[in-house]
Formats: sequence, C-alpha cells, structure tokens
Amino acid sequence: MTRAADARVALATRERESSLDGQALRSIQEPLKQRYREDAGAAVVLLRASGELGEGVTCSVQTGRELVRAGLHPASGGDGLSACSGDMLLQALVACAGDVSGSVHAEGELDFRGTLSVDREAAVGFRAIRLRFELASDASDEQLATLLRLTERYCVVFQTLASPPSLSVSAD
Repeated sequence: MTRAADARVALATRERESSLDGQALRSIQEPLKQRYREDAGAAVVLLRASGELGEGVTCSVQTGRELVRAGLHPASGGDGLSACSGDMLLQALVACAGDVSGSVHAEGELDFRGTLSVDREAAVGFRAIRLRFELASDASDEQLATLLRLTERYCVVFQTLASPPSLSVSAD
C-alpha cells in the first residue's frame, strides 16, 4: 500500500456512499501502477476540453458529464448566471483534493483591475489561493500533516498551479 493510500484510508472514518473503499481502489490502481512502471509512456494521457462560444460573453464547456455554461464573473461584467472560469478552477482543485471524509474548501483572491486592463501593474488571475479541509475524523496531528503533505504532492490541480506547465495559444 502506498503512503498516500495509507493516509487517506486512515483518515476516512466514514465512507461516502458513492466512493470505493481503500482496498477496492488499490485493486484498481495496482495494475495501472505496474504498467506505468514498465512503460512510462503509457502513463502520459492527453486530456482535452472544448467549448462553443455562446450568447453574449459565454462559452458552453463540455465536461464529459454535462454541459456547463461559463461566462464572466459579475466583477468583470457578467450577469452571475454562468460559471466563472475562476470558480471552475477552484472547483477543480476541490475535486482533486476531495477524496477524504469531510469537506474541502478553496478560495482565491483576484484583482479584477488586471482582467479589465484598469491597471497594468495588477496581475491577471489569482494572486492567492487557499485550500482548507474540514475533516470528519479523529486522525492524529501526524496523520493530518501527512494528508496535507500528500495532497500538495499528488493533487494534479495543486501541482499544476504550484509548478505551471508550458502553455501556448494558437488559432485555426
């Protein structure tokens, strides 16, 4: 069993109805881990997202399960009826970190002067993001510290934000 699995299983004092138990998850993941050890190239997967421009300043984003209508945040002129891309980023972070019993919360600070070109010195994007757990657990301080360390290490969204990948933009 990996240390990540140990910590998450130890902290999960009650199972969510829709989640796999630790043993079931390990049995699914072990053949994958073995394959990736033998063939590192097999572990590289290309994920895609796409959207269609909609009315006003919205974009319908296909999530794989349903269509999400994304648009501007009210602080940048949106009507508040569409999902803001910043909210979606925080939701992705919560989803990535959220396989524990309890709840996970993310919040981020944006200065919309940058987004709206009011001040060129103001950054476009988040200037701070905080992730917080409210755990339903009697875990020790050491186990909680392990959970935080492993979340920082293995959460794909957290790591992507902490160590940004190379990015490019193109038009067809």
